[in-house]
Amino acid sequence: MVESPAAIYDARLAAAAVAHERMRRQDPAPIVAAAEAVAGAVRAGGKVLVFGNGGSAADAQHLSAELVGRLKRERRAIAAIALSADTSVLSAIANDYGFDRVFARQIEALGRTGDVALGISTSGASRNVLAGIAAARDVGLRTIGMTGHDGGPLGRSVDIHVNVPEADPARAQEVQRTLLHILCELVERELA
Repeated sequence: MVESPAAIYDARLAAAAVAHERMRRQDPAPIVAAAEAVAGAVRAGGKVLVFGNGGSAADAQHLSAELVGRLKRERRAIAAIALSADTSVLSAIANDYGFDRVFARQIEALGRTGDVALGISTSGASRNVLAGIAAARDVGLRTIGMTGHDGGPLGRSVDIHVNVPEADPARAQEVQRTLLHILCELVERELA
C-alpha cells in the first residue's frame, strides 16, 4: 500500500521529533567542547574552516554565515570559511588533484596553527572530508567532526566528535542542523 501524503507528512515529522529527543538524551559534552574550541580559536585570532558534501556542504555554509553574521547576539564577526562555497577553487582542485583533495588543498592554503577545522559527514566516511581532517591535523588545527550513524572513520579521527546516532541520513542531518544552531549560540555566549 502506498502511503498518503498526509501519512508521509505525519510520519516524517514524528521521526524527526524522535531523533531530536534521542539526541537530547545524549551527553552534551561534545557540542560544548566544540563550541569552546571554536570560541578559543576566535579569541586567539584564529578562524573556523568548515566543510562537507551535498546537504552537509549547505550546512557548512549555513554555519559559516551564522558565525560571520550572527545567530542571536550582536557581537564582532567571527572568521569562518565554508570550503564548499568557492566553485572556481573546488573545480580547479578537483580537476588538477581529484575530488578527494578539494578540502585538503584549501586547508593547506588557508589553515594556520590555532584554527579549527570542522568536517561534516553524515556517513562519517566521505573521503574528501577525511582528507581535509588529515590535512588539518598536519597543519596543526584542532579538528571537529560532526557525523551520523556510528561516526565512521571521521568520528575516530577527530579531536572532538559530535555524533548524531541516527542511521537515516535525513534524520541525522535534521538533528545536525539543530546542533549547529546550538554550537553558534554557545559560541556567541562564550564571546559575549
